[in-house]
Amino acid sequence: MNLNRFQHERQDRWARLDRLVTTAGSRPEQIGPAAVRELATLYRAAAADLAYARQRYPGEAVVGRLENLVGRARLVVYERHSRRTSIVEFFGRGYWQLLWQRRWFVLLAGVLLFGPSVFGFLFGYSDPDAAATYLPEGFLWVRDAESTDQGLGTVGLAAFSLFVMTNNIFVTLLTFVLGIVWGVGTAWILLQNGFLLGAVAGLAIEAGNGSLLVAAIAGHGILELSCIVIGGSAGLSLGRAILRPGHQTRWESVRAEALGSLQIFLGTAAWLVVAGFLEGFLSRTGLGAVPVTIVGVAVGAVFWGLFVLRGRSVQTRAPALALR
Repeated sequence: MNLNRFQHERQDRWARLDRLVTTAGSRPEQIGPAAVRELATLYRAAAADLAYARQRYPGEAVVGRLENLVGRARLVVYERHSRRTSIVEFFGRGYWQLLWQRRWFVLLAGVLLFGPSVFGFLFGYSDPDAAATYLPEGFLWVRDAESTDQGLGTVGLAAFSLFVMTNNIFVTLLTFVLGIVWGVGTAWILLQNGFLLGAVAGLAIEAGNGSLLVAAIAGHGILELSCIVIGGSAGLSLGRAILRPGHQTRWESVRAEALGSLQIFLGTAAWLVVAGFLEGFLSRTGLGAVPVTIVGVAVGAVFWGLFVLRGRSVQTRAPALALR
């Protein structure tokens, strides 16, 4: 069945479910027993449609629209479940499925981030003086630093870790939000950060500080860069929804995609807290490159392992955060 036929045959049913969910709100009893039974039936059918769409039409706007509809309907049908359960289900499965549905955008975001880093590395290594002029002052420590130990103490490290968390969450949010500009803003941030990353690496290796750079970034960097890629994928997917709304109006397409992308951002923010903690209490305490790298690779393996193992598990009921 092609996408046009799939949407055309089910459009009225989805619209009816949307009206019932809107009318029921947080009190399904107010629409009456018959309507409640109809809502439950339509919900199960829409959940099956979502599972089918995820398999047959990954990356299409209809998947985001159905995720929105099924998620809202589920909150009404299963109102007796606590919000806590929904959050556990979301972080255990729903978040990873949202990412897997956008896996091609994850790949594209990775290319946009790491592709320019090759040119940045060549720039930093071949012309360190020019690179030092180009890079922000905060990155120039890689030329002459002797240790990653900042001597901040427990309180100072906690404050530094909080700063890192806040900054990384802001950058990821910006990467996602700028997807509204047809995805161009998101692409620019990824390209710019990739070039900076490569230039810093080139500068450090040219100065003989390659192992110091590894000790400084490997512990948190794998997870942190992974989160930036994920934020970029959400922004690019949002841009796609604007450029290719399909059979929906542009507003409907953006609204459906924005809900999924916002949930991706919230889930990624939790991982950025972990990355910030690692940077504050692992990467900046003077540990050598080997133990820091072991921790960083292990955390990164957990993240991407969940992405593949939990993301590929197709369920008819897509867990979602209670966003209204």
